[in-house]
Amino acid sequence: MKKLLLAFAFISCVACQQNQAQDKTAKNSTDKNKVMAKENIYQFKVKDLEGNDFDFASLRGKKILVVNTASKCGLTPQYKDLQAIYDQYKDKNFVIVGFPANNFASQEPGTNEEIGAFCQRNYGVTFPMMEKISVKGDDMNEVYKFLTQKSKNGLQDSEVEWNFQKYLINEQGELVKVVSPKTLPTDPEIVNWLK
Repeated sequence: MKKLLLAFAFISCVACQQNQAQDKTAKNSTDKNKVMAKENIYQFKVKDLEGNDFDFASLRGKKILVVNTASKCGLTPQYKDLQAIYDQYKDKNFVIVGFPANNFASQEPGTNEEIGAFCQRNYGVTFPMMEKISVKGDDMNEVYKFLTQKSKNGLQDSEVEWNFQKYLINEQGELVKVVSPKTLPTDPEIVNWLK
């Protein structure tokens, strides 16, 4: 009788372990599917500085550099380099999309109209500039949730460190690289990617 009880206990334990192993395998499979089901930038629609609709789907097949900008930052002169690489590569399936943001030391206090006038007057900006948004915190724009969350972009988690952080998007709308705010737009890290 004792042997029978021990055998029954052993069989129950083995069956329990097999069920746990199957549950773990199913969970791992589900976790992999979550990571694999990455999004792309083409799903987003935003407003530009003039309040017009801007659909990222219109940029299919282009390399995209997304950058958060500010008018009163020590890095603001990067507008000049952004415009320079835009001028050089815009006819080679490349576009820059700027997002003014006031998240860092209140360095973008202006209205959309004031921002547009500043960019045009001081740097001759002709690449698409979107309306002012938030790139971090509870009111983070959906585009930036995609750019900063691995569960959405499939590449990596990141945090926007400061004004002029750059996100490089390939021709399929996928995030491929996050570039530091201090790295100039004309740096080989970006230019070589463009080529």
